Amino acid sequence: MADPEYPQKTDTKIVTGGRRKALTGAVVNPPVWRASTHLYENVAALEAGGDKNEDGRFFYGRRGAPTQWSLAEALTELEPGAHGTMLYPSGVAAISCALLSILQPGDVLLMSDNAYDPSRSFAEGFLKKWGVETRYFDPMIGAGIADLFCDRTRAILIESPGSLTFEVSDIPAICAAAKAHKGKREIVTLLDNTWATPYFFTALDKGVDLTILAATKYVVGHSDVMAGSVTATKRHWQTLRSTAQTLGQVLSPDDAYLAARGLRTMAVRLKAHDAAALDIAQWLATRPEVSTVLHPALPSCPGHAIWKRDFAGSSGLFSFVLKGDWDQAAKFVDALELFGIGYSWGGFESLACPKRPEQYRSAVAWACDGTVIRLQIGLENVDDLKADLERGFAAIL
Repeated sequence: MADPEYPQKTDTKIVTGGRRKALTGAVVNPPVWRASTHLYENVAALEAGGDKNEDGRFFYGRRGAPTQWSLAEALTELEPGAHGTMLYPSGVAAISCALLSILQPGDVLLMSDNAYDPSRSFAEGFLKKWGVETRYFDPMIGAGIADLFCDRTRAILIESPGSLTFEVSDIPAICAAAKAHKGKREIVTLLDNTWATPYFFTALDKGVDLTILAATKYVVGHSDVMAGSVTATKRHWQTLRSTAQTLGQVLSPDDAYLAARGLRTMAVRLKAHDAAALDIAQWLATRPEVSTVLHPALPSCPGHAIWKRDFAGSSGLFSFVLKGDWDQAAKFVDALELFGIGYSWGGFESLACPKRPEQYRSAVAWACDGTVIRLQIGLENVDDLKADLERGFAAIL
């Protein structure tokens, strides 16, 4: 645990977080505690076992053990103002459980119109059947979101930047509007912060109540584990924890171990992703075949000024608009050799996918001069990646 008199930089917290001797013993990495059953010394200890529901106290495997507790503590330490972190077997599980910890039948959920498709699917499927109404808003709405509040508004789910079209929302303004609302119930703000991670954007000190990571991406970083996390303020911590436990959500110790191992190099990897992606984005912006580049660090991206104000960097995921139709975009992607074709991102390998953002819009129509291609820039040599993209451009001449 860091000394409050000598606050550590984030790079250091990523390396040291969750490594208290009480959790990890004398070893650098916490061992993998594979255990469903936790044994008690006697019946009195058994009866007292459930008195305190908190990490660090053995109870039953579903509440975790040192492997999971160490990872959760490390993620909590990255968010100023955080009280605790819950771990989940995927990013979608984290998003779903975070929403279920807040919402009740009859509530209204406001969701940014650039949100991850599984978030929308959960809202239009499970939440709708459960009696929760979802209303979508322009990601660039800022403080104007207050005009959308009603007596039933209970939560706001923001994804910023959006993981297809990369608009950067004014998160502090949205959160301030939610906190200023004088309705019967408070409006809770949730942020999918997977793109930036706490390394480039600390969410809770900007006003967010619950911040969500698809830890599958940059926390793990090696394309071999599914994981998710939700970090909460003290006000929302117990409800988040009890909801996850009621739904039986637990990250396996093996996956927690791999996620913790990935976390230790996240700062180094993110700096490399940041530099390489920005280099390639700037290069693509000069190409005659490209209509526009949607990278938050470029002025061409909606919300660039907000990104410049609030973020400490940018990750390896962005999109560009290829001048041409879907068939040409498919030819471009099919011609690539270093870029794989696949979902997810955040790993060491580069990926490319043509996308149809217009299919996932409700509040603000998506239109562009061409077809969107999303790139995940991995850790390969930038010149080699540019040469591969040249191969794609040559395929559509």
